[in-house]
Amino acid sequence: MRWEKLNLFVTGGAGFIGSAFVRLLLEKFETVRVTNFDALTYAGNPDNLKGSCEDPRHHFVKGDITERDAVFEALSEDTDAIINFAAESHVDRSIASADEFVRTNILGTQVLLDVARAKDVRRFVQVSTDEVMGSLHDQQAFFSEDSPFCPNSPYAASKAGAEHLVRAAHHTFGLNTVITRCGNNYGPRQFPEKFLPLTIANGLNDEPIPIYGDGLNVRDWIYVDDHCRAILQVLENGRPGAVYNIGARNERRNIDVAKSVLDFLGKPHTLIQFVKDRPGHDRRYAIDPSLVESDLGWHPRETWESGLRQTIEWYMKNEVWVERIRSGAYRAFHGREVGAR
Repeated sequence: MRWEKLNLFVTGGAGFIGSAFVRLLLEKFETVRVTNFDALTYAGNPDNLKGSCEDPRHHFVKGDITERDAVFEALSEDTDAIINFAAESHVDRSIASADEFVRTNILGTQVLLDVARAKDVRRFVQVSTDEVMGSLHDQQAFFSEDSPFCPNSPYAASKAGAEHLVRAAHHTFGLNTVITRCGNNYGPRQFPEKFLPLTIANGLNDEPIPIYGDGLNVRDWIYVDDHCRAILQVLENGRPGAVYNIGARNERRNIDVAKSVLDFLGKPHTLIQFVKDRPGHDRRYAIDPSLVESDLGWHPRETWESGLRQTIEWYMKNEVWVERIRSGAYRAFHGREVGAR
C-alpha cells in the first residue's frame, strides 16, 4: 500500500518511539502530513519534538485517545492511516496501579478503532510488545508471530487486550489492521525511568545502578530508529490482518548491559547494586524477526555496539535534556512551542 501523499495520524508522538517515528516521516517524505496526537502525560516530552514543531507538515494536538470526541475532531476525513504508539508502558508502574494501563491501552485502542471505522481510515497500525507472549523458558526458543499469549504483568495484559481488539476489528468489520511487536527499544530521548537511560544517567553521576534479582534476565534489544524503519515498512507494505515481530537478534542479560555502559563510561562495576526482584519478572524475551525480514526486506542497520555508542554519546552531549526530565522542568509546556490547540 503506497500513497502519493501521506496524511498520517500518529498517537503518542511525543514519546520516545513515537517522536522518533515522526522525525523519520518528516525526513523521508516531502509530501507527508502528520497529525501528532499526544496527551503529554509524564513520559510525553515536548522537547522530543524540537525541530519538528516548526515544520508545517507537522501538526501537534494535545489530546487523550480515550476521549472519543477529541479523537474524532482531530482526525481529518482524508486520513490515510493511524499509527498507535500511545500507551502506558512501564511495567513497574503497572504493578503499582493498573488502572491507567487498562484505560489507555485497552479503552484508548478501542476508541481509535471505532473512529478509524467511522472515518474510513485506510490502515490501522497497532504498535505492541513482545511482552504479550510472556517469558521464554526454553533457551533455544524464540517468539514467533504464532506464539501463544501469556502476559505476566498488568502492562503486558493490557497490551494483549489491545491486540485482541485490533484483531477483532479486522475479522469482524474488515478494518485494514496490522500489528507489530518489538523488544526493548533503546536510543536517544528515552525517558530515564527505563533501564538503559537510567543506567547511563546514574553511571555518569557515579550513582548506584539498580539491577533486579540476579541480573540474569534476558531482553532482546533494538535501536529505536531501526524499529521505526520497520514500522514504516509495515505501514506501507504489511499484509492486512498480519502480525510482524520486529527484533534485531540481539539478546543481552541485564547485568551485561549495565557492565557495557559502565565500561564505555570508564566507571567501576561496583556501581552495580542488586535490588529485590520485580514481582512476576519475566526471565527471557527473544524475537524471531524472520517474517518481517522475508516479507518486507527489513533488516536492522545498527549493531548493539554502534547503537549503544550513539545512545551513550547522545546522553553525554544532552545533559540539559536529562536534567529537565529529572527536575520536571520539561513539563512546563507552552502551546506555542508545538502548535497545540
